[in-house]
Amino acid sequence: MLKGLLDFLFALILLLMLSPFLILVILLIWIIERKSAFFLQDRVGRNKRLFRIYKFRTMHDGQITPIGKVLRRTGIDELPQMVNILFGQMSFVGPRPLTQADLERLGWNDEFHKKRWLVKPGIVGLAQLAPVCHKKMSWFYDQLYLKKQTIGLDLKIVIAAAIIPLVGKQVIKNWIHGKR
Repeated sequence: MLKGLLDFLFALILLLMLSPFLILVILLIWIIERKSAFFLQDRVGRNKRLFRIYKFRTMHDGQITPIGKVLRRTGIDELPQMVNILFGQMSFVGPRPLTQADLERLGWNDEFHKKRWLVKPGIVGLAQLAPVCHKKMSWFYDQLYLKKQTIGLDLKIVIAAAIIPLVGKQVIKNWIHGKR
C-alpha cells in the first residue's frame, strides 16, 4: 500500500514538473510524424487484468522513426506510463507488462507462472537491467524481484535505470546485486 501511494505521488509530481517537456515531445512527434504522439496497446497487468498502456509513438510502418530512436535510447518513450501509475495500473518498478501474445509466445500463461501476476507491472524491472534478454533470464529476474522486493530495491532499480546510459548494464547489474 505504501508503494502504491509513493508511486502515485512521485508520478504526479514528475508529470507536473515535466509537463512542459512532455508537451514539447508531443508537439515534435505530431509535427514530424503527422500522427498521434501516443502509442496505445493492451497489456496484461496485476491479476492478469488487461489495461491500456501509454507510450510515445516511436515507430511508423514497422520502422523506428528518427525521433523514435532518441526517445527509445533515452527512455523518454516510457514517460507517458506515469499516467498508468496514476490510474493504479502500474508501478515504477515491477515486472514489465506483457501483451497477451507475449504470454502465449513465452509460455507464461499457465499455473506455474501465475505468481508473476501478483504484483503491478512496472515501467522498469530487474529483468530490464540484465545484460542478457532471454525468457529464462527474464523469468529468473522477475522471480528474484518478487522474493526481494523492498522500497530500497525499488529505489536502486530506478536509479540504475536512470544511469545505465552513462555506465553500462554490467556495472548496474553488479551494483544491484551488491558485487564490486
